[in-house]
Amino acid sequence: MLNILGMIILIIIFLIIILLLIGIKISLNYIKNGSELKGCLKILIFNKIKVYSVDYPKSEDDDNKTDEEDEDRKQRDIKKIFKLAKPCFNDLIDFIKSAFNCMEIRKIQNHLIFGMDSYADTGKYIGIIWAVLAIADSMDKSIKLSAEPSFTGSRLDGYGENELKIYPLRLFVPLIRLLLKKDVRKLIKGVWDER
Repeated sequence: MLNILGMIILIIIFLIIILLLIGIKISLNYIKNGSELKGCLKILIFNKIKVYSVDYPKSEDDDNKTDEEDEDRKQRDIKKIFKLAKPCFNDLIDFIKSAFNCMEIRKIQNHLIFGMDSYADTGKYIGIIWAVLAIADSMDKSIKLSAEPSFTGSRLDGYGENELKIYPLRLFVPLIRLLLKKDVRKLIKGVWDER
């Protein structure tokens, strides 16, 4: 009986490792028009099996937040968190680089509609946005970013379809290496205390 239980546990562990090797697909689609935001976040395994899905906006019950919760969020001491993050900045940059190596960009298509009250300011900032987007577009063939000016007043709208595939097993070693650093543990504890 004990051998059968051990085999079942080994098979479950083996299936989890295969799942982590194959990867997890994350899909985010959104449309922002005025103050209205609609979107959908999906997490899939084997590119088809939906594990988690959430649509925005949620039900109207979630919109009834109290003012006290908003005030508590504003009173958090961000300077303390920056002070804790400064010694481990290089470690965090190394972790982010290794995290990007564990991801595969399937599709990033975003479009931005940007406008300000002044035509000159709109033209100046849309030029900067186009320059940044041109650099980002040239990084990968699956990235398609665009922007258009809006001269009808102040406006920031957009829509997008984004798909990433993440291989969590490749991220395990860099995550352990990051968590073994004393400064990073202090940062995590500081952020946890500020919650």
